[in-house]
Amino acid sequence: MQNKGLIKFFAILFALVSIYQLSFTFVASKVKNDAKAFAGGNPDKEAKYLDSIGKEKVFDLGFTDFTFNEVSDKQINKGLDLEGGINVTLQISVKDILKGLSNNSKNPVFNKSLADATANQRGNQTYIDAFFEAFEANSKGSVKLASPEIFANRSLQGEDGVDYQMTDSQVQKIIKRKVDESVESAFGVLRKRIDKFGVTQPNIQKLGESGKILVELPGAKDVDRIKKLLQSTAQLEFWETYKIDEVGNFLVAANEALKKTEINKVQTNTVVKDSLSALLSDVKDTAAVQKGNNPLFDKIVAQGGGPVLGMFLPKDTATVNGYLKRADIKILLPAEQRYVKFVWGKATTIKDAKDKDVEVVELYALKGNRDNVAAMSGGVVTDAKDSFDQSGKPSVSMQMNGQGAKAWEELTGKAYTQKSNIAIVLDNIVYSAPGVSSGPIAGGRSEISGAFDVTETKDLANVLRAGKLPAAADIVQSEVVGPSLGQEAIDNGTNSAIVGLLIVSLWMMVYYGKAGWYSNIALAVNLLFLFGILASLGAVLTLPGIAGIVLTMGTAVDANIIIYERAKEELRAGRTLEEAIKTSYSWRGAMSSITDANVTHVLTGAVLFIFGSGPIKGFATTLLIGIATSLFTSIFIARIFLDRNLKTKNDLTFVTNFSKKIFNNFHFNFLGMKKWTYLFSSIVIVVSIISLSTNGLDEGVDFVGGRTFQIRFDKPVETDVVKAELANVFDGSAEVKVFGDNNQLKITTKYKVKEHGVEADGEVNKLLFETLKHHYAAGLTYDKFVNAYDGKTIGIVQASKVGPSVAQDIKTNAYWAVLGAMLLVFLYLMISFRKWQYSLGAIAAVAHDVIFVLGIYSLCYKFMPFGMEIDQHFIAAILTVIGYSMNDTVIVFDRVREFLAGKTKGNFADIVNQSINTTMSRTINTSLTMIVVLLIMFIFGGESIRGFIFAMLVGIVVGTYSSLFIATPVLVDTISKEDKNRVEKEHEEVIL
Repeated sequence: MQNKGLIKFFAILFALVSIYQLSFTFVASKVKNDAKAFAGGNPDKEAKYLDSIGKEKVFDLGFTDFTFNEVSDKQINKGLDLEGGINVTLQISVKDILKGLSNNSKNPVFNKSLADATANQRGNQTYIDAFFEAFEANSKGSVKLASPEIFANRSLQGEDGVDYQMTDSQVQKIIKRKVDESVESAFGVLRKRIDKFGVTQPNIQKLGESGKILVELPGAKDVDRIKKLLQSTAQLEFWETYKIDEVGNFLVAANEALKKTEINKVQTNTVVKDSLSALLSDVKDTAAVQKGNNPLFDKIVAQGGGPVLGMFLPKDTATVNGYLKRADIKILLPAEQRYVKFVWGKATTIKDAKDKDVEVVELYALKGNRDNVAAMSGGVVTDAKDSFDQSGKPSVSMQMNGQGAKAWEELTGKAYTQKSNIAIVLDNIVYSAPGVSSGPIAGGRSEISGAFDVTETKDLANVLRAGKLPAAADIVQSEVVGPSLGQEAIDNGTNSAIVGLLIVSLWMMVYYGKAGWYSNIALAVNLLFLFGILASLGAVLTLPGIAGIVLTMGTAVDANIIIYERAKEELRAGRTLEEAIKTSYSWRGAMSSITDANVTHVLTGAVLFIFGSGPIKGFATTLLIGIATSLFTSIFIARIFLDRNLKTKNDLTFVTNFSKKIFNNFHFNFLGMKKWTYLFSSIVIVVSIISLSTNGLDEGVDFVGGRTFQIRFDKPVETDVVKAELANVFDGSAEVKVFGDNNQLKITTKYKVKEHGVEADGEVNKLLFETLKHHYAAGLTYDKFVNAYDGKTIGIVQASKVGPSVAQDIKTNAYWAVLGAMLLVFLYLMISFRKWQYSLGAIAAVAHDVIFVLGIYSLCYKFMPFGMEIDQHFIAAILTVIGYSMNDTVIVFDRVREFLAGKTKGNFADIVNQSINTTMSRTINTSLTMIVVLLIMFIFGGESIRGFIFAMLVGIVVGTYSSLFIATPVLVDTISKEDKNRVEKEHEEVIL
C-alpha cells in the first residue's frame, strides 16, 4: 500500500481530533449529572443551576479552557427521544400575512382565492403558490394583483413596492419577498421568546420557504405553558366595554328568540340567580325560568357584574358563540350596538354551590366599530415586566411610547368621565377590564392583572417584550417525550449497540481468525471516527440514529468480508499471501464491488437525508457518516495490520478450523430453481397486492394526521374498555393498542386535529385525563398526568400531533423518496454496468422486496404484538432495505460481469451459476451479521422502534433471497440470445 506513513499520520491525527471532540460530551454529561444530583429531581432548580454556571470554566486542557456554555455547544446533542422535551412545527399563517398586505381587502376574487388556496393546497405546495394559482383561475384576467383594492394599496406603494401598472408575475415576486420578510420577523420574535424561556440548548430553524418554523426544546416539561408561549401572536389591544345593564335587554331578547329553535335541545344546569336572571323577574310564567327553558341563560353558572355579562363553562363557549353569531340573533341588537364584539376572558376557577372548584370563563361585550379596530393597539408598548399589583397579586406592568402615552391618557380620561371600563385584550382574550377611578392616567404606564400565577406573568411579559407575531402561528406538528422515556431509549439503544458489537466482533474472529481481529480493530476505530464526526458537526443523536450506528456496525465489516473472501480465492488459486492481499485490494479484485455497493447505499442514504425530517434525518446522517468511516477503516486501517503481518509472521489464511471448509466447492443450480422461485414470488406478490387492496395498511398519524398518546398506567387495563370510554368523548375517533407491557397503551385519535390552537390541545388533554383518571390510584393531578418530570412512571410519557397538511407533505415526500431512490440506483447501475439488463434485474429485485415487506405489514398488522404502523420510520426502513438489496445484488452482478468477461468454462447459465456460488460466503456472512444485529435491536431496542426494525429484518432476509433468485434470473432472461451466444463463443475460444 502506497503512502502508508501518510495514512497512519492522518489516522492518528483523526483519532486525536475525535477524542478531543468527544471529550466535550463527557464533560458536559458529568456537569449535567452533578446538576441533577444537586437539584434532587426539581427541574427548575436543575435549570437554574446549569444557567448559573454557564460562564464558569469547567474544562481545562492546560493550554486552553472552556466554560460550560462552550462545552455544551460542542457536545453531541441528544434528540428529543433520548433527552425528553418538546418538538413543535409552527405554521405561520401566510393567509393572514396576505390579508394584512392587502389591507384586509374586500375584493371577492381575492377572498375566494384565499379560501380556494386553503382548500386545494397540494402536498409540498406552499400556500402562496396555491393562492397565486387560485387567483389566476378565479380572476381570468378580470382583476390584477396590482389592483389598488388588493396589493397596490397605500401601505405597499413606494420604492420596492407594488405599482398598479405591474403585471401579476411582477407583483408575485414582491409579495413573495414581503411574505418571506414576515416569516423572518416571526422567526426573530419566536427566537427572542425562546431565549428568555430558560431552556438549555433550544433549537429553532426555518423549514425552507413553506412558512414553517421548527422549535425544539430539549428537557422542557410544561407542555401547555410552552405551547401557549409559542402560539401567542401577542396581539395586544385596548377596547372600551359595554356594561351588563347596557346589553342586558339584547341578551333577554336573544334568549327569547332562541327558545323557538333551541328549547328541545337544551339540557343544562339550573340558572343561577344573578344580574341577568334578575332581568327575568317580571316574567309571569315561572316555568319560563326553569331548567331547560332558557337556551342562553341556562348556561350561565355564576354571577356577572359591571363589564362581565356572566360566567360560563369552557365547554359551552362554542355553543354560546354560535348563538350570538346567528343572523336572526344579531338583528336584535340596537343600532348603536350593531358592531359589538363578544369576547371571552381568561379561564379562572371559582367555587360552586357545593364548594367544589369549577373552571369558568367570563363573557364581555366590547365596543366595536365598522373597521373592527381597537381604541388602542399594543404596538405602542416599549417594555413589559412581571410585577405585583396593589393587592400583592402577580401582574404585568407595561410602559408605552410617547404616542401611546398620549392615547392612553385620552382613553382613560374618557373611561373616567363615562364611568366605563377598558378591556385589555391579548390574542382575543380579555385578561382584565379595569375601571378608572382616579382620573386620566398620564405617563404611559399601565398594568395587566387577573387570575395569574408568577409563571404566567413571566411568560406574558416575555411575549410582550419580544413583540407580536406578524400572523397567527399554528402548531401543525408536535411531539412531547418525557425524560423517563428518553432514559429508557438510551438504555435500550446502548444495550443493543453493545450486544450487537460483541456478536459481530465474535463472528469475525471465529470465521476469519487473525484477520477477523484486524477487522474488529478497524471497527473500533470506525466507531471512534463516527462519534468524533457527529460531535464536530454538532449533530443530534436520536434513537433511529443509534439504530443507524448499530446498523453501521453490521455493514462496517462488509468491505472486510468482500476483501477477505477475495484473498481466500487468490490463495486457493496458488497466489502468495502478498499477491492475494494486493489483488484483493485492487480494482480488479474487491474494490469495484465495494465501490458499486457503497455508492448505491450512499444514494439511498442521501434520499433519506433530503426527504426525511427529525429522527429520520438523524438516521440518515449516522448512516452516511458510517458508510464513509467504514470504507476508510476497512480499506486503510485493516490494510495496515495486514501488511504488518505480511512483513513479520506472514501466517494469514483468512480461515479458522471452523470456517475453512464452509462454502468450499459449493455448487447450487440457482438458475435451475427460477421456475419455482418465480412462482413463489408471484404468489407472494399477488397475495400482497390483494391484501393491500382489501386489508390496507395501518397508516400512522404521519400519513393521515391525528394525535397519538403513549400512556402508562399503574396497573394493567383493558383496551376495549378504554377504547369505548374514549370513543364516547372523542366523537367515535379512538384507536387503542397495547404498546409493550400491558399497562401501557398507545392511543390515537383525530379529534380536533384540524384545530391548532392551545385551547384545542388543552381540551383534548383534559378530556383524556378526566376519562382515564379513574383507572389510576387516587391523587393523580392533571399536571402530573400531562406534564413531564424526572422519574415519571405514569400518565402521558409521549405525545405527538400531526396536522392534515403536514401529513400530506410527509406522504408526498415518502412517495418521492422511494421512487427517487429506485430511479437513482437504476441510472447508476446502467452507467456502471453499461447494460440496462443489470439495472432491470436490480430494480425487479427491489420492487419485489418492497411489495413483499408491504404485504407482510398488510397481512399481519392486526394481530402482531408490536406496532406495525406505516410512518416515517417505516419509509426509512424501506429505503434501507432498498439500499441493502441493491448492495447485495451489485456484489452478485459484479461477479457475474467478471466471470462473463473471464475464462470460466461452460455455457451461459453455467457461468452465471458459478459466479453466484463464489459469492455465497460473502452473501451469507454479510446477511447473517446484519440479521443478528437487527435481531438484537428488535429484542433490546425498545418498543418505539420495534416495527421499524422488523421491516428492515424482513427486508434483509427477502433482499438476500431476491438478489440470488430474482435479480440474477431476470438479468439472464432479458439478455438477448445473440449476446449469450457471443459470450459462449468467446469462452469456447478461450478454452481452445
